[in-house]
Amino acid sequence: MSERDPIDDWQPGPLWIIGRTLEYLKPYRRLALVSAVLLVLAAAFSLLVPWPLKILVDHVLQDAPMPPFLASLFGGLALDRSALLIVTVLAGVVIAAIDNGIGVVSKYVNTKIEQHMVLDVRSDLFQNTQRMTAAFHDRKRTGKVIFAINNQGTAAAGLVMAAQPIAQSLLTLVGMFWIVFSIERTLAVLSLTVVPLLYYSIGYYSKRVLPRLRKVRGLEIDSLSIVHEAISMLRVIVAFGREDHEYRRFRSQGQTAVEERVKVTVGETLFSMAVNMSTAVGTGLILWFGAYRSLQGQITVGELLVIMSYIAAVYQPLQTISLTLSSLQQKFVSLESVLGLIDKEPEIRDAPDAVDTRRVRGDVSVMGVSFDYSGRKDTLKEMSFEACAGQLIGIVGPTGAGKTTLVSLIPRFYEPGKGQILVDGIDVQKLTLRSLREQISLVPQEPLLFSGTIADNIRYGRLDAGVDEMVRAAQDANVHDFIMRLPKQYETELGERGAQLSGGERQSVCIARAFLKDAPILILDEPTSAVDSKTEAVILEALQRLMIGRTTFMIAHRLSTLRNADLILVIDRGALIEKGMHEELLLRDGLYKQLYEVQTRQAKGKPQPVIEREEPSPEQTVA
Repeated sequence: MSERDPIDDWQPGPLWIIGRTLEYLKPYRRLALVSAVLLVLAAAFSLLVPWPLKILVDHVLQDAPMPPFLASLFGGLALDRSALLIVTVLAGVVIAAIDNGIGVVSKYVNTKIEQHMVLDVRSDLFQNTQRMTAAFHDRKRTGKVIFAINNQGTAAAGLVMAAQPIAQSLLTLVGMFWIVFSIERTLAVLSLTVVPLLYYSIGYYSKRVLPRLRKVRGLEIDSLSIVHEAISMLRVIVAFGREDHEYRRFRSQGQTAVEERVKVTVGETLFSMAVNMSTAVGTGLILWFGAYRSLQGQITVGELLVIMSYIAAVYQPLQTISLTLSSLQQKFVSLESVLGLIDKEPEIRDAPDAVDTRRVRGDVSVMGVSFDYSGRKDTLKEMSFEACAGQLIGIVGPTGAGKTTLVSLIPRFYEPGKGQILVDGIDVQKLTLRSLREQISLVPQEPLLFSGTIADNIRYGRLDAGVDEMVRAAQDANVHDFIMRLPKQYETELGERGAQLSGGERQSVCIARAFLKDAPILILDEPTSAVDSKTEAVILEALQRLMIGRTTFMIAHRLSTLRNADLILVIDRGALIEKGMHEELLLRDGLYKQLYEVQTRQAKGKPQPVIEREEPSPEQTVA
């Protein structure tokens, strides 16, 4: 069965989307109740708005008899036109003031609900995105995920906020129809003639415009992905002089998105025109018939004004409902992606019976492990070996042999398709992900730093570490002296991805971070591949200290660094073809010997760095 794509392919029903959206409203149900009460009050006061004008026209400017309920309400003022004029005008002002006051309070309450819902949805999106496996992020363009979190994360709150004017419009519609029906039944019935036209217009929108909206959404996400990729690869673009190429690529993609957006906008405009023309025809019919009835003396001029005011107000809710539906359709499209990503279960997660583990010794057993990437078979084939606590395990082989994939299986960045990995005799799938990964420190080939200070990046290894512990880690990593020469020392801002530091300096900060974490298992993925020989010697000295008392898996391109490894694994095309110590492997006429001889000839006459193994002191012994 093919995997469902939460961002592109999944299209759940509207009722399911509404139900999931309401779950985000539950924590704010008290505010939602207040908002509902304000909504009812707003609808009620909107019904009172035309009545002061009716009283003014019929009973101040003309001599029409006042209905009994109004006469009893005004008492003696009903006979005094000047006083009635003042009261009527003041009543209109008071009604407007209360109506606007309700609007202000409602805006405040709704904004609180909306912004908290937006934060909750974005937080869930961000959290679940972090829980996704490396395989998921390998398949997804980063721009799509960013677009979902930042742009589409507002859709749930937008759906709830859009429902409020619809509800108010429906309440107002019912109240106005009842009042108009009590004044003139024929006019009330005529006012409903526009409903079938609106119904068919909405059907046209749903069938014709909604699919185009989905297409436009995908194109706009692709545009953002191009921008994100270009910014992250800017140095490569500049180095190859491909600015114009990337500009044309972005422009071409953007032009396609613009053309599709124009088509959607035309469809939405035609929909709006159909709605407006329907209400215009309805208004004309009612004006004609109402004026005719007024000329016959069946209704007063004031009543006609009330009816026309109501009819205009009745059609306004109908327009609001119809036009809001177009906005709702866009929010439904966004929520398909958002809720799909939130509800997607990560491929790698804690087993129901998973347990936490305290600090492990560091024994690692790989038993018959095989792994395939999607669309790429036999990345690893029947891999088996054992690493005892405190040993240095070297991993070598040609590019693409599967070295990084192998070490990525230990912290469960990927899941093996076959076989087991044990830590201290326990299957890693029986351990919680958090406790497993607390046992492992990683120093990657590309030194990855955050945009905060040097102190922030070192403390990332252990967030509650004190200043003295952080400084000691930096000293062990041979980076403290360099940091102290900086104007702001440990508070130096690094910029995005640590751009203000050299490759070797960034790598040294990564090593300090690993020192601070102090995990019993250490993974070194070619940590010196991108530095010069002098820097490499400094880094290897630090790594030598870091490895003491830890089970270390070291991927190395330069084989001389692994002379003192306890076990060297030679991998080629996903298979473990040789394993043993350095001297043992040189006695065999295998791939390791070939690689070593090639490197020896290339480096003849140059001193080669070697990782010296040291026994841990009693203080460094891992329990």
